[in-house]
Amino acid sequence: MSATSTHTQVLDRPDTPPPNGPKPMLAAPQSLPAVVALWVFVIAPFAALIAAVPVVWGWGLSPLDATMAVTAYLISGFGIAAGFHRYLTHGSFKARRGLRVALAVAGSLAVEGSPTKWVADHRRHHAFADRDGDPHSPWRYGSSVPALAKGLCYAHLGWMFNRENTNRSRFAPDLVADRDIRVVDRLFLPLVAVSLFTPALIGGLVTGSFAGALTGFFWAGLVRMALLHHVTWSVNSVCHVVGDRPFTSKDKATNFWPLAVLSFGESWHNSHHADPTGARHGVLRGQIDPAARLIWLFEKLRLAYDVRWPNSTKLAAKRA
Repeated sequence: MSATSTHTQVLDRPDTPPPNGPKPMLAAPQSLPAVVALWVFVIAPFAALIAAVPVVWGWGLSPLDATMAVTAYLISGFGIAAGFHRYLTHGSFKARRGLRVALAVAGSLAVEGSPTKWVADHRRHHAFADRDGDPHSPWRYGSSVPALAKGLCYAHLGWMFNRENTNRSRFAPDLVADRDIRVVDRLFLPLVAVSLFTPALIGGLVTGSFAGALTGFFWAGLVRMALLHHVTWSVNSVCHVVGDRPFTSKDKATNFWPLAVLSFGESWHNSHHADPTGARHGVLRGQIDPAARLIWLFEKLRLAYDVRWPNSTKLAAKRA
């Protein structure tokens, strides 16, 4: 899609495809209860972030709350970056069964959708990056300031409310057919409960008080989840508008260094789009990539193998 074009009807519709044609891009629309639940899980954590300042001013942030929040952020964040994204979506490495399941569970704790749904949406993003069919391109409305502002809001979180449901049998048939992943998909809602309420349980037991349970739920549950959500969504929005483009790609993906640590290396987005299956996104000198370091550790422990590390010759050929 050119910078001045406007969004038009997507290339495929969720109706019956030609007998010998590709599977449709979209499946049946999301149900109304699913949309309502989505609003709850987006608005409630964001409201928690807004409330964070007066809460911390009155109650303080205990070392227990901070430790639980950081631990939960690391587990769920690495689950998204190394698990859902680099492993399940792009096959940047192969994993032993135990690690495969553990990564799928850890990514689910981020509360960004079940593994198959997340992967299907992201593969669709790469198939149509910044063109019609991309579920969250910030350029869908054009390149003027008002259009881009609208597009950034849409790419950040608005796209989740249009009820389009990416066809998993087209974009993630391998996960649909995987018994272990199907089990994790079915357990997504219980895993959401584990993600949100385990800090409350630990906080209550350790402090022996309801206040400890409440602050654990607030900081290590809601606030931690909201921060990770907005970091992930910023890769969809900010990292297609602001930043450097050292490598050539067919889209507008950028490298945005301020998010490198919080996103576990995911904000080296231009590098990733130039080499989608690469296990390391921070391929240039000085680019911090925590998820790549974790994959390296998995490889050393022989939990991961056939890792697709960057090829310097191929990268040099794609330098802008």
